Amino acid sequence: MSRSTCKVLYVSGEISPFVRVSCLADFMASFPQAMEDEGCEARIMMPKYGVINDRKFRLHDVLRLSDIEVPLKDKTDLLHVKVTALPSSKIQTYFLYNEKHNKRSGLFIDMSHGGDYKGSAERVIFFNLGILETLQRLGWKPDIIHFHDWYAGLVPLLLKTVYADNAFFKDIRTFLTVHNVHRQGVFPLKSFTKLLPEDLIEGLHVEDDNVNMLFTGMKHVDTVSTTSEKYAGLISSDSAVSCGADKVLNSRGMHPQGITNGLDSKQWNPSSDKLIKKKFDVERLDEKRENKKFLLESLNMPFDEETPLIGAMIHFDRFQGIDLLIESIDRLMELDLQLVICGSGSKEVQSKLHALAKEEYGGRLGLDFEFTDAGFHQLMAAVDMLLIPGKSESCGMQQFFAMRYGAVPVVNAGGGISETIVEIDARSDGSGFVFHDYTPASLVEKIGEALAVYGDQERWETLVKENMERRLTWKKSAKKYNQLYSELLERK
Repeated sequence: MSRSTCKVLYVSGEISPFVRVSCLADFMASFPQAMEDEGCEARIMMPKYGVINDRKFRLHDVLRLSDIEVPLKDKTDLLHVKVTALPSSKIQTYFLYNEKHNKRSGLFIDMSHGGDYKGSAERVIFFNLGILETLQRLGWKPDIIHFHDWYAGLVPLLLKTVYADNAFFKDIRTFLTVHNVHRQGVFPLKSFTKLLPEDLIEGLHVEDDNVNMLFTGMKHVDTVSTTSEKYAGLISSDSAVSCGADKVLNSRGMHPQGITNGLDSKQWNPSSDKLIKKKFDVERLDEKRENKKFLLESLNMPFDEETPLIGAMIHFDRFQGIDLLIESIDRLMELDLQLVICGSGSKEVQSKLHALAKEEYGGRLGLDFEFTDAGFHQLMAAVDMLLIPGKSESCGMQQFFAMRYGAVPVVNAGGGISETIVEIDARSDGSGFVFHDYTPASLVEKIGEALAVYGDQERWETLVKENMERRLTWKKSAKKYNQLYSELLERK
């Protein structure tokens, strides 16, 4: 597909390094560039949250993208757009901004307490309308609007209703990739009825007087994908995992395409990474030890060269496995290891972890609640193993980062992450350790197996070097997405 025949707008609520909530941010940091490498012309849009530092990321105003009128039911709001290039690429990234909607430092969802911030429904509606109004002002018409998770779930419906008679949007296709079916963007219906016309309201997915943005997108989008074949099957047929998505997909006879994630080896390269204390590669593995020492000292933990360090980068909600990890800590602390947990979310969870670190396991349990890009990279560079205990990961990307940085992944088999790991056992080598029962006993047993292999330093070093040299690129997956784009554009 040539550049001139495939223009794609990518829309997300989080993109690294601007805003990080989950691994979607890392996906969006590299995926658009991978698609440009396949011949697509890519541009990106996201909200301009108050937490985004204009100077740090070189965001600038563009005169022709100011005072864009966004039509609501009984009024018009003004939209302003700031622009920068996605780091490590030249892809134009547009930040949609309105003082009233975006000045607050938080995002749409209160990740600490659950639910939406007051006024978030209005912000979501404004952002979705703003996407289409910005395209018109730009005069750049994409062939496909590819949105990720729930953030732009109104766009397919808007194209069929409010903008149905607008010639500019004729024949634009829509594409949804589901990264985390548990995060659905649920907001009060009353805000939508207040701000949007009746013909659009009829097309919303409403339950208990709340609008589900993800399901609204699923009901009207042209194509759905997710990030592994296994996860595609689960959200289509397993009600325990899909949280209702199976009913929406089946009502349309739609089965998501599963395409695993890839890795940008330029952004994630321990030999050139400016965010870590000491650069290293397979020929300089001793330098990785300096990163371990630096991380432990920064967390006021003692450094012991012989003691394995396990890390977990995790959002504090029940789907990412934090409850399982907390239930497992007492047993884990009976083993010869140190554990560092980095993440954000529930204040209650943070308090529990603080109590454990301070009162029970000082020096052996470290905590970092900042969840920054620099902290993420430093964790990968420091730890010997990365624990990913999520109940049902779609695919994730942390296991790729871990392998690239010489940290062996230990993962739960739920979801599609197991598609990316070759399981290690007592008899055979692979790329990581997989536990198959979602229980503390299973998790701790698998960590024990990993520690046994770690004790064989020759075998461990071979494993680490093989993982670091694996070709974990976007190329194969990008070709599959490109094929889906071609099939979508060929539909009548």
